[in-house]
Amino acid sequence: MVRRIIIVKIGPEPMDICTASKSQTCEIPSSDVMILEGHTSEVCACAWSPTGSLLASGSGDSTARIWKIAEGTSRSVAQNGPFNVLVLNHVKGRTNEKSKDVTTLDWNGEGTLLATGSYDGQARIWSTDGDLKTTLSKHKGPIFTLKWNKKGDYLLTGSCDKTAIVWDVRAEEWKQQFEFHTGPTLDVDWRNNVSFATSSTDNMIYVCKVGETSPIKTFAGHQGEVNCVKWDPTGSWLASCSDDISAKIWSMKQDKYVHDLREHSKEIYTIRWSPTGPGTNNPNQQLVLASASFDSTVKLWDVEFGKLLCSLNGHSLCIRLHLVLMENIWQVDLLIDASTFGH
Repeated sequence: MVRRIIIVKIGPEPMDICTASKSQTCEIPSSDVMILEGHTSEVCACAWSPTGSLLASGSGDSTARIWKIAEGTSRSVAQNGPFNVLVLNHVKGRTNEKSKDVTTLDWNGEGTLLATGSYDGQARIWSTDGDLKTTLSKHKGPIFTLKWNKKGDYLLTGSCDKTAIVWDVRAEEWKQQFEFHTGPTLDVDWRNNVSFATSSTDNMIYVCKVGETSPIKTFAGHQGEVNCVKWDPTGSWLASCSDDISAKIWSMKQDKYVHDLREHSKEIYTIRWSPTGPGTNNPNQQLVLASASFDSTVKLWDVEFGKLLCSLNGHSLCIRLHLVLMENIWQVDLLIDASTFGH
């Protein structure tokens, strides 16, 4: 059972991991590895705050935690404590109720508020001091995903009840519920402050807009559950990945996918865009899409031509890997779920 979080520091020099289309491995010294222990059940989700000094984690132990990771913190301090950590309890007292599992979490753009989603169908908003600010209740099933918009006035949640809800955070109430899917909503992602994409076990992707009662775009093409959707930095392209062993890239200008990316041999469960190309701080660098699969590989894609750049095959177990992309895709702090190492 996964109860630990492993943080690996990579850098400070950028590293080009796509040389001659072959992946390269490097040994990471123990001094650059930090292990955070404290959760008493599996760790379901992690997210760095925009400030970079706070790490949030959500667990099946009915808590989320905010860890303060100071620059230069040693491995021995992290392992032996005391931790500088806040515990956000989602239930009073001790419980083994699965309904209180913290399944997803996300920081607002300023890093001042943390939203958590739980198996009980409630979303909660917390301050960085660990104070519960708001509890949002309307879903009739577990919340699998949630995201803040960039402005920070709306929170979007997706649930097993087949719906997505936009919440007005300042008013502390739901603004609109979107009921288009015929299966559980697995992922959501904002395109801008008022429009977003949703994906589901029904194999469909819908692009919706606050105030509209019908989808403004429908993408059909996957033959399996669509596990993840992500807009590129400009909101021009939408990437998706599925149990059908494919990732796809879509454009709002056409109904059919632009690229069908098929090099994985098992289900693809997550994707991330690089913070490069138009709309980023690195506009002259190539835009790349990363996909992670149950085939134990991460693959990097040229999104302009839909071609595989390289495959990272160093994992021996199914990877559960959070691609935390900072200012440069090759210069990152990499957050790895401890299940990678069988702990």
